[in-house]
Amino acid sequence: MKDSYLDFAIEWKKSNEEIIPSPARLLDRSYEKWLTEIYKLERKETCSEDLVPASTHFLVKDERILGAINIRHELNDYLFNYGGHIGYGVRPSERGKGYATYMLKKALSILKDIGVSKVLLTCDKKNVASAKTILKCDGRLENEVNEGEKVVQRYWFSL
Repeated sequence: MKDSYLDFAIEWKKSNEEIIPSPARLLDRSYEKWLTEIYKLERKETCSEDLVPASTHFLVKDERILGAINIRHELNDYLFNYGGHIGYGVRPSERGKGYATYMLKKALSILKDIGVSKVLLTCDKKNVASAKTILKCDGRLENEVNEGEKVVQRYWFSL
């Protein structure tokens, strides 16, 4: 799906946004190198010590990538405070169509299947669309914390 991925990445770049979630970004890597590294993140034995095992999934329709979601199988201190178990994003031209809600529900199901019973999701307080998606999927706001100049909202799900 290299061509589909590159089209996905180009659209984000044209919108002057970075791809969300961050593991879905090529950065300065080739597609092949990025793909190899994504697979390494899935297992504790092969992911970097400063990261947690995580899987990245793409929502695809008619061979077109609509969105991406990163599912972290556990939390470290940073993720507990600011990042949560799940990060997701929908390509700019496909927003407002329910894809984020669909992906979030699927991600919660995957976490439940791997034995996570309490799931943390966070979002920037300014990201009203993400907060609405989280609430639509029954996330419960616990609190807000400052991360530098940004206010992060922390939501919990019981599975």
